[in-house]
Amino acid sequence: MSLPTIKYCPGTLAEGFTTYSTTCLRSTFNGKKVSHVLPFESPQQSEEIVALFMENMKHISISGVQQKLSLVQEKNLLRLTNENEQGTHILKPIPSLLKKAGMLPANEHLSMQIARQVYGINTAENAMIFFKDGTPAYITKRFDVKPDGGKLGKEDFATLAGKTKNISNENYKYEFSYEELGLLIQKNVPAWVVEIEKYFSLVLFNFLFSNGDAHLKNFSLLETSKGDYKLSPAYDLINSRMHVDDSDFAFNKGLFADGFKSEKFKKNNHPYKKDFAVFGKRIGMQENRMERIIQSFIEKQKMVEILINHSFLDDAGKRGYLLQYKTRRNFLIG
Repeated sequence: MSLPTIKYCPGTLAEGFTTYSTTCLRSTFNGKKVSHVLPFESPQQSEEIVALFMENMKHISISGVQQKLSLVQEKNLLRLTNENEQGTHILKPIPSLLKKAGMLPANEHLSMQIARQVYGINTAENAMIFFKDGTPAYITKRFDVKPDGGKLGKEDFATLAGKTKNISNENYKYEFSYEELGLLIQKNVPAWVVEIEKYFSLVLFNFLFSNGDAHLKNFSLLETSKGDYKLSPAYDLINSRMHVDDSDFAFNKGLFADGFKSEKFKKNNHPYKKDFAVFGKRIGMQENRMERIIQSFIEKQKMVEILINHSFLDDAGKRGYLLQYKTRRNFLIG
C-alpha cells in the first residue's frame, strides 16, 4: 500500500488541501502543524511496532472490540504513550474480523463529519491519519483531558444505569432502551431540557446513518467548568451496517422500555417519524422543537452527498454508504 493522493483535508474533508487544513489543525491538534502521516509503520508491516502496540494497549482504559491506542502530542509530533502517561489522542487502526475492515477508519471519520457539519451535533475532534506505508487509521482528540494534562470527570451510561460487565453477562451494555437512557439524562443532568434535544438528535442520527452499535458505553456525561455534568461530545459514530449485519437499534428493547411500535413499524419492521415523535414525547421533548428536529433529518441534505464523495471510502463504499442513507431516510419519512 502507498500513501494516498490527498485532495481533501483529512480532517474536515474540505476541498483543495494536500494535508490537514488550518481549521483541522486548530481544532484537533491545538494549532500545531501535525503531519497526516504517522512517524511509524503500520502493525501489519513491522513486528517491532506490533510489540509496541501490544504494550500500549495494556494501559489504555477504553473498552471495545476495536484496537484503540493511546497517543500523546508533543508540539507537532505524535507518539505512543508510555506507561502511566496521560494521552491526548486515541488512534484506531484497521481492525480484524470485520467485513470491509479496511474501510472502517474512513467510515467512522465520515460519519463523525456528517454529524457535525450537516446536523450540528457536537462531536469529538477527529481526522484520518496514515501510517508510513499508507495504511489508514482514525484519530480522535480526547475531550476529557484539560490543556494542563488534568482530566475532566466522565461517566458513561453503563455506569449510570448500574450495568457492569461480568462473566455471565457479556451483553450488559445492550440490555436497555433509548427511552430509559433519556430518563437517566433527566435524572443526572441539571440542564436536561437542553441536553435532551442533543440526545434526541443523536438517536435520530444513529438510525438515519445505520449505526446499530450505539450502546450504553457510547453515551457519556462530561464534567463542566462549573462542576455539573452535560452530555459529552458524540463519539464512535459509524455506519455499522457496512461491517456487520446488525439491527436498527443496539439496545435489545429498541426505542421504548415497553416495546411500543407504531402500526407501520410493526408492518415494515423499521421505525418511522411517528415512532420518533412518541419517543421524543416520552423523554420530555417540547413538541415544536421535536418536530423541527425530525424534519431536519427527513429533508434531503445535499451536504451529505458532498461529504460522502470527499471521504476516504473507496468507490463501492461511497455508493453503499449513500444507498443506506437514502434507504433509512425513506423509512423515516414512512
